[in-house]
Order: sequence, then structure tokens, then C-alpha cells
Amino acid sequence: MAGPEDTDPLGKRSPAAPAAGLTSVLEAIGTAAYVVDEEGHVVAVNAHAEQLLGRPAESFLGRDAHDLLHRDVHGHPLPRSQCRMRQAFHARRTAQAEKDYFECGDGTLLTVSWMITPYEAGGPEAGTLVLVHALRAPETGGRPETDPAAEPMPELERLALLAETTTRLTSTLDVEETLRRLTELVVPRLADWVVVDLITERDEVWRTAVVHAEGDGLVRLEELQGPMPPVPAESPMPLSRALRGVASALAGPRTYQREPDSGIAVEQRRLFEATGIRSAVIAPIRSTRAVLGALTLGRAKDPVDFTAADLPLIEDIARRAGLALDNARLYQRQRKVAETMQNHLLPQMPRVPGLEMTARYLPAPDASQVGGDWYDAFSLSDGATALAVGDVVGHDLEAAAGMAQLRNMLRAYAWAHKEPPSRIVDRLDEAVMHITDVSMATMILARIEERDDGHWELSWTNAGHPPPLLISHDGLAHYLTDGHGILLGTGVRTPRTDATAVLPPGSTLLLYTDGLIEAPGQTLDEGMDHLRRHAAALAHRPLTSFTDQVLHRVRHVRNDDDVALLAVRAPTGT
Repeated sequence: MAGPEDTDPLGKRSPAAPAAGLTSVLEAIGTAAYVVDEEGHVVAVNAHAEQLLGRPAESFLGRDAHDLLHRDVHGHPLPRSQCRMRQAFHARRTAQAEKDYFECGDGTLLTVSWMITPYEAGGPEAGTLVLVHALRAPETGGRPETDPAAEPMPELERLALLAETTTRLTSTLDVEETLRRLTELVVPRLADWVVVDLITERDEVWRTAVVHAEGDGLVRLEELQGPMPPVPAESPMPLSRALRGVASALAGPRTYQREPDSGIAVEQRRLFEATGIRSAVIAPIRSTRAVLGALTLGRAKDPVDFTAADLPLIEDIARRAGLALDNARLYQRQRKVAETMQNHLLPQMPRVPGLEMTARYLPAPDASQVGGDWYDAFSLSDGATALAVGDVVGHDLEAAAGMAQLRNMLRAYAWAHKEPPSRIVDRLDEAVMHITDVSMATMILARIEERDDGHWELSWTNAGHPPPLLISHDGLAHYLTDGHGILLGTGVRTPRTDATAVLPPGSTLLLYTDGLIEAPGQTLDEGMDHLRRHAAALAHRPLTSFTDQVLHRVRHVRNDDDVALLAVRAPTGT
């Protein structure tokens, strides 16, 4: 509920600016539309609604839509108890009204029809989409009566379905989830059956989904799914034409009863026989770059055949599905490239007698966020072992490339110069802006070596990075906050310092990037305290289990950053 601090004296809430993606979706709908949040306040509106209702967007945003617009037939404010839209809104269901009254910005009363539907955009908050049409004067003149069941879908309902298709399909970047949502959108609303044939990246056709409505649920016929014969180049049959991106078409059992001209025609005959489909529409699934497949909607139990009037709607749905599937494929391809790049760039742990070491890299949920976090461990020319963890500013493949440059330069400097970590990082900082693509970066460089008394000593310098965490074998944990200096790439030359600590027997040293401790609505101090408490509780675990459980328990599920983690355990001694 909005508190007193969220509204002004006119009852206008102070919302965050509507997301650009949501606004662009509304603009593409083609009719007056706005979206309200779970309390009924307008969060986005398109230009069609501004024009129809004579109100600028600023007068919509943050206002309660019912109070702002709804009136009775006399132009008086409509009691909420009498508002059909309000009732459907609270029930989170789709509803429509053929006649209602909205007040325009100039105070005039506009007779409208409306449809609302729950809005799903993959975000944490629920919303509702409202579509509005101004009612036209009744047309005069004779008009032949037609069977209502054979009429094409009413314009408002069609627009509502297309809007729901756009919002639902564009809010996921997973191919399987896109297909599941597409199926739920069209079955049983438009058809008894939905069939999706996709063209793979190797130009093979795969029958990905054969689904039909059964009772209140959807059932998948897996025996009809799987690989399909190649697309014939000249076949005039509907599915072959759709898979070539030529055109959409109507089809039925008779279409495929003639002598088959290809393997695909044989499979289509089998489909019609197995499903009992008596009327179908087959439309290409296209992106802006290529034909991705074909969408088939079939009616077996529905007594009304598809007609040519149904083709534009099915084509629109298939086109939106194509854009969503193309985005999902591009995302998966980019993610695969990024993860492959990371796997090749991030090193294996060296074997150091007496020490245990393990590392983890967890990519960001969003492929575009992969790249900047890294770890490293390698032997030095004087017998010590270098440990490093860092984060290059930026979250993309360029950040990953910059990370590789930084890591390789660090290795060269550390091996060639037998100097303290602070001096090595100074050299790196002097060079980073001139011979790399890195703008700024944070990092910790440490060296660890065994002393004459058998204890292990750590010396390190910190360039603007979260501090290392040292956990004793019996669960005492504290951060190593000394040796802190400015991050790399600022152009500021300030002296860097080194710090030294002896690792207690059986203790665990944890180096990590900020993706481990950041979370929405949480300060870094809170995140560091969260890490400290869980790491202390896990101190008795074997190092591999310790590292995995730290990642599992500490990294917030809503964090969109990647994480690098390096853990070192000192021997327990005798």
C-alpha cells in the first residue's frame, strides 16, 4: 500500500520513470493502452491513450486510474463497488466491457469499450494492461447476417491477445520457456492443437512441440515430435512454403491426402491422422534476419474452420514469436561464447605442497553481464606463490578481453620482478591505461610462502577491492583491511602499501569479487557481514565443500553480476 509519503495532495503517487521497454511495447500495440501496478496506479501509457483521452502522459503517471478516468453515464465519479474493471483487476483475470465512460482531460465524457488482462513482464511486481477503444456511432444500412462463430476475433480482443503475446514472449530469454508461453497463449483460445517446427542452426528441421488441450490442461504428444525431413526447395505444400518463409496458408486433411511430394508431406499426413485436426493455419516464424520455423494451429473438436480472415492474427502471433525466439537464441549464443571465453581464460590452480587451493567462477545470469571478474594463482621465480583476484570495470566481452590483458601483464611483471606486491601493482597501474583496453579495475595481489618455522605467511596489497577474509580452523573470521589503496586506471599516483599476516594452522583465506556480497537493497557492509558469518560457520568443511557452500549461501539470487572466488587453506600442522 502507498503510504502518506508516496502521494501528493491531489492523490498522485510519485512513481519511478516507466521502463523504456514497457513504454515501447505499449507504443507497438496500435490502440490506446496503459499499464497499472498492483495498487491501480498508472506506470506507463502510450501516445494513443494520450490522444484519445486528451491527457499528457504526466497527468496519467502515478495516478489511480479509476479515480482519474472512470465515470457513470452522467459524468459523476463511479463508486469503486460498481466498477467492473476494478473487480476483475483485483481478481487478476481478463475482462472486457462493451460500453463504459471515461473522462477526458477537458472534462468531456467519452463512451468507450475496454479490455484488461494481467501483465507479465518477468519482473517482481504484478501489473495489469488496459486497452481502450472509443465507441463509434452505429453504422446504418443493411448488412447480411453471418454466423457469429465464424466472425473473426473482435478488434479489441485481437489487440489484447497481441499485447499479451508481446509482453509474455519478450520477457524471457529462454527458448523452451518462450515455446511454453506461446503454447499457453494460443491453446485453447484459438485452437485445439499447436505444432511448432523450428529450423536449427544447422538448417535441420525439428518438430519441437505438438501440444493439445485436454480438459483444463495441455498435453504434449512426444511421439510426434523430433527430427523432420529437409525442406524441399520447390514444394507448393503449406508447411514447406512456410518453412521457406514464402507465405501462410490454410490446410486440412485433404491437403496432404494427395501423393506426397516430400518427406515433410508424409510427416504432415501422419500429423493430421494422429491428431484428428480438420482445419489448420500454418504460418512462418520469422525474425528480422531469417526464417526460424513454422507455427501450425489446428482445430479438431472446434466445429468452426479457420478462414482467410484468421490469417493476419496468426501471422502477427508467429512474427512476435519469431522475434522472441531470435532474441533467445542470440542470448544463448552470446552466453555460450562468453562462458567458453571465460573457461579458456581462467587458469587451473597450481600444485603447492602443503597448501590446498580451489577456485570458482560463476557467470552472471544475463549473458551481457559476463566478463570482468577473474582470479589467478601461479608460481613465482623465487619459489613463492602469487594469488590474485580482480574485477575489470564493465560487463561484456570487452571486459573479459581486458581482464585477460590485465592478468597476462600481471603474470609477466610478477615473474620478472622480485618485488613486493605493492610495487608490482604500481608497475601494472602505470601501464594499464597505455597498453590495454582496461579503463579501471580493482584487484588484490598477494604472495604466500612457507617460513622457516613451518608457518605460511601472506603479504598483499589491495587496489580498491573488497578485503580478503581469513577464517581460523575454529571459526573465528575477520577481514584483512590493511594494505588498502586506490584502484587501477585512475591516473592518480599515490604510494601503495603492503600488509603481512601469518596464516594460523588450518585457517582458510578467501579472496572474492564484489558479486558475492552485493544484493539489491543491501549495503556492502551488510553483505560482508553476511559472508563473514557463513564462512565462519563453514570453516570445518573440506575446502571444496566450503567454497561451494559459500557461493550457495551468500550470493543473492537476484544479483546480476558474475563472481570469482579463490580459497586457500593452510596445513593444520602437527
